[in-house]
Amino acid sequence: MIAVGNIESLPVRSDLVGLKPYGAPHLNVPVQLNVNENAYPLPDVVVDSMRTAADDHFAGLNRYPDREFTALREHLVTYLNGVNERAGDTVELDPSMIWAANGSNEVLSHIVQAFGGPSRTVLGFTPSYSMHPLITTGTGAEWQHVERKDDFTLDADTVAAEVARANPDIVFLCTPNNPTGTSIGLDVIEAAYDNCAGIVIVDEAYAEFSRPAKSSAMTLLEGRPRLVVSRTMSKAFACAGLRLGYAIAAPELIDVLRLVRLPYHLSEITQVLACTALEHAEVLLGNVDRLIDSRNRMSAHLAEAGFTVHDSDSNFVLFGNIASPADLWQKLLDRGVIIRDIGIANHARVNAGTEEETEAFLSAIDEILAESPDVFLERPQTPTPSSAAPTKGTP
Repeated sequence: MIAVGNIESLPVRSDLVGLKPYGAPHLNVPVQLNVNENAYPLPDVVVDSMRTAADDHFAGLNRYPDREFTALREHLVTYLNGVNERAGDTVELDPSMIWAANGSNEVLSHIVQAFGGPSRTVLGFTPSYSMHPLITTGTGAEWQHVERKDDFTLDADTVAAEVARANPDIVFLCTPNNPTGTSIGLDVIEAAYDNCAGIVIVDEAYAEFSRPAKSSAMTLLEGRPRLVVSRTMSKAFACAGLRLGYAIAAPELIDVLRLVRLPYHLSEITQVLACTALEHAEVLLGNVDRLIDSRNRMSAHLAEAGFTVHDSDSNFVLFGNIASPADLWQKLLDRGVIIRDIGIANHARVNAGTEEETEAFLSAIDEILAESPDVFLERPQTPTPSSAAPTKGTP
Protein backbone atom coordinates (compact mmCIF):
# COMPACT_ATOMS: atom_id res chain seq x y z
CA MET A 1 0.00 0.00 0.00
CA ILE A 2 1.10 3.55 -0.69
CA ALA A 3 0.28 6.08 1.99
CA VAL A 4 -1.57 9.09 0.61
CA GLY A 5 -1.31 12.32 2.53
CA ASN A 6 -2.02 15.98 2.02
CA ILE A 7 0.81 17.05 -0.28
CA GLU A 8 -0.33 20.65 -0.03
CA SER A 9 1.10 20.62 3.50
CA LEU A 10 4.57 20.23 1.95
CA PRO A 11 6.59 22.78 -0.02
CA VAL A 12 5.98 20.84 -3.24
CA ARG A 13 6.31 22.53 -6.62
CA SER A 14 3.02 24.10 -7.63
CA ASP A 15 3.07 22.47 -11.08
CA LEU A 16 3.04 19.01 -9.46
CA VAL A 17 -0.01 19.62 -7.28
CA GLY A 18 -3.00 17.68 -8.56
CA LEU A 19 -1.02 15.35 -10.81
CA LYS A 20 -1.34 11.60 -10.56
CA PRO A 21 1.70 9.30 -10.69
CA TYR A 22 2.03 6.71 -13.43
CA GLY A 23 0.59 3.39 -12.45
CA ALA A 24 -1.30 0.37 -13.71
CA PRO A 25 -3.04 -2.13 -11.43
CA HIS A 26 -0.57 -4.84 -10.42
CA LEU A 27 -2.84 -7.72 -9.49
CA ASN A 28 -2.01 -11.38 -9.10
CA VAL A 29 -4.49 -12.86 -11.55
CA PRO A 30 -4.02 -15.85 -13.90
CA VAL A 31 -4.13 -13.88 -17.17
CA GLN A 32 -2.28 -10.55 -17.09
CA LEU A 33 -2.79 -8.62 -20.33
CA ASN A 34 -2.65 -5.02 -19.13
CA VAL A 35 0.91 -3.64 -19.26
CA ASN A 36 2.16 -4.80 -22.68
CA GLU A 37 4.73 -7.23 -21.32
CA ASN A 38 6.04 -10.07 -23.44
CA ALA A 39 3.89 -12.98 -22.25
CA TYR A 40 6.56 -15.62 -22.81
CA PRO A 41 9.20 -16.26 -20.12
CA LEU A 42 12.89 -16.30 -20.98
CA PRO A 43 13.91 -19.60 -22.61
CA ASP A 44 16.05 -21.90 -20.47
CA VAL A 45 19.08 -21.46 -22.73
CA VAL A 46 19.00 -17.70 -22.12
CA VAL A 47 18.45 -18.10 -18.36
CA ASP A 48 21.39 -20.48 -18.12
CA SER A 49 23.64 -18.13 -20.08
CA MET A 50 22.61 -15.18 -17.92
CA ARG A 51 23.30 -17.13 -14.75
CA THR A 52 26.77 -18.10 -15.97
CA ALA A 53 27.57 -14.58 -17.12
CA ALA A 54 26.46 -13.03 -13.83
CA ASP A 55 28.43 -15.56 -11.78
CA ASP A 56 31.64 -14.26 -13.35
CA HIS A 57 30.92 -10.73 -12.08
CA PHE A 58 29.67 -11.19 -8.53
CA ALA A 59 33.16 -11.10 -7.00
CA GLY A 60 33.79 -7.70 -8.59
CA LEU A 61 30.71 -5.96 -7.28
CA ASN A 62 32.86 -4.06 -4.79
CA ARG A 63 33.93 -1.94 -7.79
CA TYR A 64 31.84 0.53 -9.72
CA PRO A 65 30.58 -0.60 -13.15
CA ASP A 66 31.78 0.74 -16.48
CA ARG A 67 29.90 4.03 -16.57
CA GLU A 68 30.28 4.17 -20.37
CA PHE A 69 28.80 0.63 -20.73
CA THR A 70 31.28 -0.04 -23.53
CA ALA A 71 30.48 -3.72 -24.10
CA LEU A 72 26.75 -3.04 -24.05
CA ARG A 73 27.14 -0.32 -26.66
CA GLU A 74 28.94 -2.78 -28.94
CA HIS A 75 26.22 -5.38 -28.50
CA LEU A 76 23.44 -2.87 -29.20
CA VAL A 77 25.16 -1.60 -32.34
CA THR A 78 25.56 -5.15 -33.64
CA TYR A 79 21.87 -5.84 -33.05
CA LEU A 80 20.62 -2.56 -34.53
CA ASN A 81 22.81 -2.75 -37.63
CA GLY A 82 21.36 -6.21 -38.18
CA VAL A 83 17.84 -4.84 -37.82
CA ASN A 84 18.49 -2.15 -40.40
CA GLU A 85 20.21 -4.55 -42.77
CA ARG A 86 17.29 -6.98 -42.69
CA ALA A 87 14.90 -4.11 -43.41
CA GLY A 88 16.98 -3.20 -46.46
CA ASP A 89 18.20 0.06 -44.93
CA THR A 90 21.80 1.15 -45.45
CA VAL A 91 22.27 3.12 -42.21
CA GLU A 92 25.39 2.07 -40.29
CA LEU A 93 25.56 2.91 -36.57
CA ASP A 94 28.58 3.05 -34.31
CA PRO A 95 28.92 2.90 -30.49
CA SER A 96 29.28 6.68 -30.13
CA MET A 97 25.63 6.97 -31.24
CA ILE A 98 24.26 4.76 -28.44
CA TRP A 99 22.90 5.68 -25.01
CA ALA A 100 21.43 3.25 -22.48
CA ALA A 101 19.67 3.55 -19.14
CA ASN A 102 17.28 1.78 -16.77
CA GLY A 103 14.40 1.34 -19.18
CA SER A 104 13.42 3.69 -21.98
CA ASN A 105 11.67 5.88 -19.40
CA GLU A 106 15.04 6.86 -17.92
CA VAL A 107 16.42 7.39 -21.42
CA LEU A 108 13.54 9.77 -22.18
CA SER A 109 14.01 11.43 -18.81
CA HIS A 110 17.67 12.11 -19.59
CA ILE A 111 16.75 13.67 -22.93
CA VAL A 112 14.07 15.92 -21.45
CA GLN A 113 16.33 16.89 -18.54
CA ALA A 114 19.01 17.93 -21.01
CA PHE A 115 16.84 19.79 -23.50
CA GLY A 116 13.70 20.66 -21.55
CA GLY A 117 13.28 22.23 -18.12
CA PRO A 118 11.74 25.48 -16.85
CA SER A 119 10.56 27.97 -19.50
CA ARG A 120 10.76 25.30 -22.20
CA THR A 121 7.90 23.54 -23.96
CA VAL A 122 7.32 19.94 -25.05
CA LEU A 123 4.74 18.94 -27.66
CA GLY A 124 3.04 15.56 -28.03
CA PHE A 125 0.21 14.11 -30.11
CA THR A 126 -2.38 12.44 -27.92
CA PRO A 127 -3.55 9.95 -26.96
CA SER A 128 -0.04 8.61 -26.58
CA TYR A 129 2.26 7.22 -23.91
CA SER A 130 1.18 8.69 -20.58
CA MET A 131 4.76 8.98 -19.30
CA HIS A 132 5.68 11.60 -21.89
CA PRO A 133 3.81 14.44 -20.09
CA LEU A 134 4.87 13.13 -16.66
CA ILE A 135 8.54 13.14 -17.64
CA THR A 136 8.08 16.61 -19.11
CA THR A 137 6.43 18.05 -16.02
CA GLY A 138 9.01 16.42 -13.79
CA THR A 139 11.69 18.60 -15.35
CA GLY A 140 9.62 21.78 -14.98
CA ALA A 141 8.92 22.06 -18.71
CA GLU A 142 5.47 22.90 -20.06
CA TRP A 143 3.54 20.07 -21.72
CA GLN A 144 1.43 20.90 -24.77
CA HIS A 145 -0.56 18.44 -26.81
CA VAL A 146 -2.50 18.14 -30.04
CA GLU A 147 -5.27 15.57 -30.44
CA ARG A 148 -4.84 12.92 -33.12
CA LYS A 149 -7.51 12.27 -35.73
CA ASP A 150 -10.53 10.15 -34.82
CA ASP A 151 -8.73 7.05 -36.13
CA PHE A 152 -5.63 8.03 -34.10
CA THR A 153 -3.44 8.53 -37.18
CA LEU A 154 -1.10 11.43 -37.96
CA ASP A 155 -0.18 12.91 -41.33
CA ALA A 156 2.82 15.00 -42.31
CA ASP A 157 0.87 18.17 -43.14
CA THR A 158 -0.91 18.24 -39.78
CA VAL A 159 2.27 17.56 -37.83
CA ALA A 160 4.21 20.17 -39.79
CA ALA A 161 1.58 22.83 -39.12
CA GLU A 162 1.19 22.05 -35.41
CA VAL A 163 4.93 21.90 -34.76
CA ALA A 164 5.49 25.17 -36.62
CA ARG A 165 2.68 26.78 -34.63
CA ALA A 166 3.91 25.62 -31.22
CA ASN A 167 7.64 25.98 -31.95
CA PRO A 168 8.45 23.55 -29.10
CA ASP A 169 11.84 22.77 -27.62
CA ILE A 170 11.04 19.04 -27.78
CA VAL A 171 8.58 17.03 -29.88
CA PHE A 172 7.46 13.51 -28.90
CA LEU A 173 6.41 11.10 -31.64
CA CYS A 174 5.52 7.50 -30.78
CA THR A 175 5.51 4.75 -33.42
CA PRO A 176 3.90 2.30 -33.08
CA ASN A 177 1.89 4.52 -30.80
CA ASN A 178 0.94 3.44 -27.28
CA PRO A 179 -1.98 2.96 -26.53
CA THR A 180 -3.43 2.98 -30.05
CA GLY A 181 -0.98 0.70 -31.90
CA THR A 182 -0.87 3.00 -34.94
CA SER A 183 2.36 3.70 -36.82
CA ILE A 184 3.49 6.86 -38.59
CA GLY A 185 5.51 7.24 -41.76
CA LEU A 186 9.01 8.61 -42.00
CA ASP A 187 7.53 11.64 -43.75
CA VAL A 188 5.73 12.58 -40.52
CA ILE A 189 9.00 12.48 -38.60
CA GLU A 190 10.73 14.57 -41.28
CA ALA A 191 7.88 17.08 -41.13
CA ALA A 192 8.27 17.47 -37.38
CA TYR A 193 12.04 17.87 -37.64
CA ASP A 194 11.91 20.38 -40.50
CA ASN A 195 9.43 22.65 -38.72
CA CYS A 196 11.11 23.24 -35.38
CA ALA A 197 14.50 24.06 -33.99
CA GLY A 198 14.13 21.68 -31.06
CA ILE A 199 14.76 18.02 -30.34
CA VAL A 200 12.53 15.41 -31.99
CA ILE A 201 12.18 12.18 -29.98
CA VAL A 202 10.82 9.13 -31.79
CA ASP A 203 9.69 6.50 -29.27
CA GLU A 204 9.98 3.10 -30.99
CA ALA A 205 9.41 0.86 -27.97
CA TYR A 206 7.20 -1.53 -29.98
CA ALA A 207 9.01 -1.39 -33.33
CA GLU A 208 9.85 -5.11 -33.44
CA PHE A 209 6.14 -5.99 -33.58
CA SER A 210 5.51 -4.30 -36.95
CA ARG A 211 4.77 -6.78 -39.73
CA PRO A 212 5.88 -6.18 -42.34
CA ALA A 213 8.82 -4.46 -40.70
CA LYS A 214 8.81 -0.70 -41.22
CA SER A 215 11.90 1.43 -41.69
CA SER A 216 13.04 2.88 -38.39
CA ALA A 217 13.60 6.56 -37.73
CA MET A 218 17.24 5.50 -37.35
CA THR A 219 17.39 5.77 -41.15
CA LEU A 220 16.83 9.53 -40.82
CA LEU A 221 19.64 10.25 -38.37
CA GLU A 222 22.30 11.25 -40.89
CA GLY A 223 22.39 15.04 -41.12
CA ARG A 224 19.78 15.43 -38.35
CA PRO A 225 21.66 16.07 -35.08
CA ARG A 226 18.43 17.00 -33.23
CA LEU A 227 16.74 13.67 -33.90
CA VAL A 228 16.85 10.86 -31.32
CA VAL A 229 15.27 7.40 -31.44
CA SER A 230 14.46 5.49 -28.25
CA ARG A 231 13.90 1.74 -27.93
CA THR A 232 13.64 -0.86 -25.19
CA MET A 233 14.44 -4.46 -24.33
CA SER A 234 11.28 -4.71 -22.18
CA LYS A 235 8.90 -5.77 -24.95
CA ALA A 236 10.18 -7.90 -27.83
CA PHE A 237 13.18 -9.13 -25.81
CA ALA A 238 10.97 -10.21 -22.86
CA CYS A 239 13.26 -8.36 -20.45
CA ALA A 240 10.83 -5.99 -18.72
CA GLY A 241 12.26 -6.94 -15.32
CA LEU A 242 15.80 -6.24 -16.48
CA ARG A 243 15.04 -2.53 -17.11
CA LEU A 244 17.15 -1.68 -20.12
CA GLY A 245 16.25 1.01 -22.62
CA TYR A 246 18.45 2.75 -25.15
CA ALA A 247 18.62 5.68 -27.55
CA ILE A 248 20.27 6.23 -30.91
CA ALA A 249 21.34 9.72 -31.96
CA ALA A 250 24.20 11.81 -33.24
CA PRO A 251 27.33 11.55 -31.03
CA GLU A 252 27.04 15.20 -29.99
CA LEU A 253 23.52 14.66 -28.66
CA ILE A 254 24.70 11.57 -26.77
CA ASP A 255 27.49 13.68 -25.23
CA VAL A 256 24.92 16.06 -23.75
CA LEU A 257 23.13 13.22 -21.94
CA ARG A 258 26.25 12.59 -19.87
CA LEU A 259 25.60 15.93 -18.16
CA VAL A 260 22.35 14.77 -16.57
CA ARG A 261 22.81 11.05 -15.88
CA LEU A 262 23.53 9.95 -12.34
CA PRO A 263 26.98 8.45 -11.75
CA TYR A 264 27.23 4.77 -12.68
CA HIS A 265 23.53 4.65 -13.48
CA LEU A 266 23.71 1.19 -15.10
CA SER A 267 24.71 -1.57 -12.69
CA GLU A 268 27.31 -4.18 -13.59
CA ILE A 269 24.72 -6.93 -13.51
CA THR A 270 22.28 -5.00 -15.71
CA GLN A 271 24.99 -4.51 -18.32
CA VAL A 272 26.06 -8.15 -18.22
CA LEU A 273 22.54 -9.53 -18.48
CA ALA A 274 21.62 -7.13 -21.28
CA CYS A 275 24.70 -8.14 -23.26
CA THR A 276 23.80 -11.79 -22.76
CA ALA A 277 20.23 -11.19 -23.92
CA LEU A 278 21.51 -9.45 -27.06
CA GLU A 279 23.77 -12.43 -27.76
CA HIS A 280 20.57 -14.52 -27.80
CA ALA A 281 18.53 -12.01 -29.80
CA GLU A 282 17.39 -14.56 -32.36
CA VAL A 283 16.08 -16.90 -29.64
CA LEU A 284 14.37 -14.14 -27.66
CA LEU A 285 12.75 -12.58 -30.70
CA GLY A 286 11.49 -15.99 -31.79
CA ASN A 287 8.25 -15.41 -29.86
CA VAL A 288 7.47 -12.10 -31.57
CA ASP A 289 5.63 -13.80 -34.43
CA ARG A 290 3.63 -15.88 -31.93
CA LEU A 291 2.56 -12.68 -30.18
CA ILE A 292 1.64 -11.10 -33.51
CA ASP A 293 -0.52 -14.15 -34.26
CA SER A 294 -2.24 -13.70 -30.88
CA ARG A 295 -2.73 -9.98 -31.54
CA ASN A 296 -4.27 -10.68 -34.93
CA ARG A 297 -6.51 -13.39 -33.51
CA MET A 298 -7.73 -11.00 -30.81
CA SER A 299 -8.37 -8.28 -33.39
CA ALA A 300 -10.39 -10.54 -35.66
CA HIS A 301 -12.43 -12.04 -32.81
CA LEU A 302 -13.21 -8.68 -31.21
CA ALA A 303 -14.23 -7.18 -34.55
CA GLU A 304 -16.51 -10.10 -35.31
CA ALA A 305 -18.07 -9.78 -31.87
CA GLY A 306 -19.04 -6.17 -32.59
CA PHE A 307 -16.24 -4.11 -31.08
CA THR A 308 -14.44 -1.37 -32.98
CA VAL A 309 -10.90 -2.59 -33.48
CA HIS A 310 -8.00 -0.37 -34.51
CA ASP A 311 -5.11 -1.61 -36.64
CA SER A 312 -2.05 -2.34 -34.54
CA ASP A 313 1.66 -2.66 -35.28
CA SER A 314 2.41 -3.35 -31.62
CA ASN A 315 1.87 -6.24 -29.18
CA PHE A 316 -1.53 -4.93 -28.09
CA VAL A 317 -4.97 -4.10 -29.45
CA LEU A 318 -7.10 -1.02 -28.82
CA PHE A 319 -10.81 -1.74 -29.15
CA GLY A 320 -13.89 0.43 -28.73
CA ASN A 321 -17.69 0.52 -28.86
CA ILE A 322 -17.68 -0.23 -25.12
CA ALA A 323 -20.49 1.28 -23.05
CA SER A 324 -18.38 1.26 -19.88
CA PRO A 325 -14.70 0.28 -20.08
CA ALA A 326 -14.58 0.17 -16.27
CA ASP A 327 -17.43 -2.34 -16.15
CA LEU A 328 -15.87 -4.51 -18.85
CA TRP A 329 -12.55 -4.36 -16.98
CA GLN A 330 -14.25 -5.58 -13.81
CA LYS A 331 -16.19 -8.35 -15.56
CA LEU A 332 -12.95 -9.64 -17.06
CA LEU A 333 -11.14 -9.36 -13.74
CA ASP A 334 -13.89 -11.42 -12.12
CA ARG A 335 -12.95 -14.14 -14.62
CA GLY A 336 -9.24 -13.95 -13.87
CA VAL A 337 -8.27 -11.71 -16.80
CA ILE A 338 -6.88 -8.18 -16.46
CA ILE A 339 -6.73 -5.68 -19.33
CA ARG A 340 -6.20 -1.89 -19.32
CA ASP A 341 -8.74 0.89 -19.12
CA ILE A 342 -6.50 3.56 -20.63
CA GLY A 343 -8.84 6.53 -20.29
CA ILE A 344 -9.92 6.83 -23.93
CA ALA A 345 -13.70 7.15 -23.96
CA ASN A 346 -15.46 3.85 -24.74
CA HIS A 347 -12.17 2.07 -25.41
CA ALA A 348 -9.92 -0.47 -23.68
CA ARG A 349 -6.55 -2.02 -24.47
CA VAL A 350 -5.46 -5.65 -24.26
CA ASN A 351 -1.97 -6.92 -24.93
CA ALA A 352 -1.25 -10.10 -26.83
CA GLY A 353 -0.69 -13.14 -24.66
CA THR A 354 0.37 -16.73 -25.04
CA GLU A 355 -1.96 -18.98 -26.99
CA GLU A 356 -3.53 -20.10 -23.68
CA GLU A 357 -3.92 -16.54 -22.37
CA THR A 358 -5.42 -15.40 -25.66
CA GLU A 359 -7.96 -18.23 -25.53
CA ALA A 360 -8.83 -17.36 -21.92
CA PHE A 361 -9.40 -13.70 -22.81
CA LEU A 362 -11.55 -14.43 -25.86
CA SER A 363 -13.58 -17.05 -24.00
CA ALA A 364 -14.18 -14.54 -21.21
CA ILE A 365 -15.28 -11.93 -23.75
CA ASP A 366 -17.75 -14.36 -25.31
CA GLU A 367 -19.12 -15.32 -21.90
CA ILE A 368 -19.56 -11.66 -20.90
CA LEU A 369 -21.34 -10.81 -24.15
CA ALA A 370 -23.67 -13.78 -23.75
CA GLU A 371 -24.61 -12.66 -20.26
CA SER A 372 -24.45 -8.86 -20.72
CA PRO A 373 -25.17 -7.69 -24.27
CA ASP A 374 -25.34 -4.14 -22.90
CA VAL A 375 -21.53 -4.11 -22.91
CA PHE A 376 -21.69 -2.34 -26.27
CA LEU A 377 -22.10 1.40 -26.67
CA GLU A 378 -24.09 0.63 -29.81
CA ARG A 379 -25.48 -2.85 -30.35
CA PRO A 380 -23.84 -4.27 -33.49
CA GLN A 381 -26.06 -5.40 -36.31
CA THR A 382 -26.57 -9.14 -36.60
CA PRO A 383 -24.71 -10.30 -39.72
CA THR A 384 -26.76 -11.86 -42.49
CA PRO A 385 -25.49 -14.38 -45.05
CA SER A 386 -25.24 -11.57 -47.58
CA SER A 387 -23.32 -9.28 -45.25
CA ALA A 388 -19.63 -8.83 -45.84
CA ALA A 389 -17.38 -10.28 -43.20
CA PRO A 390 -16.02 -7.67 -40.82
CA THR A 391 -12.64 -6.33 -41.78
CA LYS A 392 -9.97 -6.90 -39.17
CA GLY A 393 -8.74 -3.66 -37.69
CA THR A 394 -11.31 -1.41 -39.33
CA PRO A 395 -12.05 1.49 -36.95
